[in-house]
Amino acid sequence: MKKDIHPTNYRPVVFQDTNDGTTFLTRSTAEAEESIVLDGEQYPLIKVHISSSSHPYFTGQEKLVDVEGRVDKFKARQDAAKAAREAKAAAKPKTRKSQTKKTEQKLGAK
Repeated sequence: MKKDIHPTNYRPVVFQDTNDGTTFLTRSTAEAEESIVLDGEQYPLIKVHISSSSHPYFTGQEKLVDVEGRVDKFKARQDAAKAAREAKAAAKPKTRKSQTKKTEQKLGAK
């Protein structure tokens, strides 16, 4: 077995769900910039956007969690693409190549 490949800085860390404020005390090697006092002791604090206390799969409630505007950006891109498709379709009517060739042949034959 290889030596010194596993981290040695496991320590108690508090993870806090920003949606509902739930805190979890566990061991982790993750670096934290903030700290929190929990049960009279100070621990490093890591904030997460979603956890098992707020995720719809675990809570059974369907709700939209959009912290960074991802849904709005997606909807805006979707609307812009739809408008571009409609503008392109309105600017150039569709004609089949086979129809234009037949029309040219008929006109040229007369």
